[in-house]
Amino acid sequence: MEVSNQSSVIEFVLLGLSAHPKLEKMFSVLILLMYLVILLGNGVLILVTVSDCCLHTPMYFFLGNLSFLDICYTTSSVPLVLDGFLTPRKTISFSGCAVQMFLSFAMGATECVLLGMMVFDHYVAICNPLRYPVVMSKAAYVPMAASSWVAGGANSLVQISLAVQLPFCGDNVINHFICEILAVLKLACADISINVISMGVANVIFLGVPVLFIFVSYIFILTTILKIPSAEGRKKAFSTCSAHVTVVIIFYGTILSMYGKPKSKDPLADVKTAVRSLVAQKCLTQ
Repeated sequence: MEVSNQSSVIEFVLLGLSAHPKLEKMFSVLILLMYLVILLGNGVLILVTVSDCCLHTPMYFFLGNLSFLDICYTTSSVPLVLDGFLTPRKTISFSGCAVQMFLSFAMGATECVLLGMMVFDHYVAICNPLRYPVVMSKAAYVPMAASSWVAGGANSLVQISLAVQLPFCGDNVINHFICEILAVLKLACADISINVISMGVANVIFLGVPVLFIFVSYIFILTTILKIPSAEGRKKAFSTCSAHVTVVIIFYGTILSMYGKPKSKDPLADVKTAVRSLVAQKCLTQ
C-alpha cells in the first residue's frame, strides 16, 4: 500500500510481524496477559493509595502518579499492537499515528522526570529526615508531580508538531508495529535535521539530566546509609530505595536497548524489546 510521489500520505501501513504470521497470535496472548496484569496491579495500587489516609504521603503520591502514567503509557500502544496482530487491518490514519506518537512520547518523558522526583523524595527522607516534613510538604510534592506531566506533554507537543509538519510522500510503510517516531521520520521526503536536533536536545534534558541527578543522589543516599550505626536502620533504608532502583534500571535499560544499539530490520526484535518494556512496567506493580 504505497502512495505515489505526487500525493500526500493519508495513512500508514504498520509492517509489524507480517513476515512472522505464526508468531502474531503467540505474542498477542503474551502481550495481552502482561497488559492486563499492568492494568490490574497499577489500578489496585492507585485505589489503595487513594482510599487509605495513612498512604497520603509524598512517596505514595508519586507511586500513584507513576502507576497512572504506566497505565496511560501502555494503553497508548498495546491496543494498537494487538489490533495489528489479530486483524487483517494493518493501517493507521495520519492523525491517529500523530496522536499515538504524542501519547507515547509524553508518557515516556513524564516518567523520566517522575523518576527523578521520586529519588529526590528518597534523598530528603534519608539524608535530611528532620527537614522532610517541611521540604516535602503537600504544597511542594503536588506541584512537583504536576510539573512532570506538564514538562512531558510540552516536550511531546514540540516533537510531534515538528514531525507532522514534514511532507510525507511515496513510501508509507512503517517497519514497526506502532507509530514509533524515528521510524515515521524516516519516511519524510524532506530534511529532518531540525527534528533530529530537537530530539537530541530533548534526550539530554529528559534522559541525560534525570539519569545524572539519580546517579548523584544515590551516591549521597548510599553514603548516608552506610553511616547508619544499626544494621536494622541500614536494612530499612535500603528497602526504601530498592523498588525505585529496580524500576530505574529496567526502565532506562529498556530505552538503551531500543535506541542505543543498531536498529534491526526485523520487526520481531522490536516486539521482543516491547515485551521487555512491558516487563519494566510490570515491575512497578510488584
